[in-house]
Amino acid sequence: MKPIHCLPIFIIALACTSKPSTKTDAYIEILDDRALEWLDPDTEIRILAEGHQWTEGPLWWEQGQVLLYTDIPDNAIYQVNMQGDKYLYLKPSGYTDPEPRGGEVGANGLLFSPEGRLVLCQHGDRRMAYMDSPLDQAKDEFVTLADSYEGKRLNSPNDAVYDLMGRLYFTDPPYGLEKNMDDPNKELDFQGLFRLRTGGELELLDRLTRPNGLAFSPDQSRLYVANSDPDLAVWYVYEVDMKGNLTDRNLFYDATTYVGRDGYKGLPDGLKVHTSGIVFATGPGGVWVFSPEGEVLARIYTGEATSNCAFSTDEKTLFMTADSYVLKIELK
Repeated sequence: MKPIHCLPIFIIALACTSKPSTKTDAYIEILDDRALEWLDPDTEIRILAEGHQWTEGPLWWEQGQVLLYTDIPDNAIYQVNMQGDKYLYLKPSGYTDPEPRGGEVGANGLLFSPEGRLVLCQHGDRRMAYMDSPLDQAKDEFVTLADSYEGKRLNSPNDAVYDLMGRLYFTDPPYGLEKNMDDPNKELDFQGLFRLRTGGELELLDRLTRPNGLAFSPDQSRLYVANSDPDLAVWYVYEVDMKGNLTDRNLFYDATTYVGRDGYKGLPDGLKVHTSGIVFATGPGGVWVFSPEGEVLARIYTGEATSNCAFSTDEKTLFMTADSYVLKIELK
């Protein structure tokens, strides 16, 4: 099914309805009984939306009671409610230049700023920016937060998270560049983990081969970062001091040996941390569920290369963006 272009939910009540159905090749594997506190292995994995090119950036919008998510090749953001009613929310989302170009140009990660603005990791425009309009009146007008480091353009910001002090942490791999690492317009000779201070100063915190998803522990004493390199498919964990600085970097989990195995599509990508401290991280096969110590408690197999995940506000639903799909499961 091709994406259906409809108006935002606040403007028109007519829905593009597709009642959620079960994804029959998806299932939950419990590896440690501690996972049963959050997961029922008999829970159905439901298709909330489908027919896209590559979905990313799931973000639950409590006020609107919809999930926002991106279709990166389509350069668009969509929204879908719990009943599977899907609408086009914003286009363009990540590339605003009228000159056509190839590559993964749309927005990737989405998040809300402390002020309630929609913040976008814009691949095509190679910047962190926010939408300069109310959430219920989405317009393709953006304000740049960061687009360069030491006079050189960023690669293509991928995912981001705020800390409690309002500082923005984000990753900058090359995936939004038309020719990836070999793109002649690539200006930085590394892929970075950055922090944007509230005063506008951009700081390089670390260099990784393919930095991707990131999320803080509930007390923000740790920062988890995925590395989506097929030769180094790992998750790292950083210790974070009282000033928000990263200190020790340790290996959280190494999934490199799973890359390319039958039934294990995908790489470490987006991740979210439950208020209990349990880590839900997309990786080979679907979503890996970790204890805070890096023990694998469960896996949610989606049958697809899975890019990201997000919780509803009450943490009763887990949303997953997986290739052309948006999926959901109910949590305990």
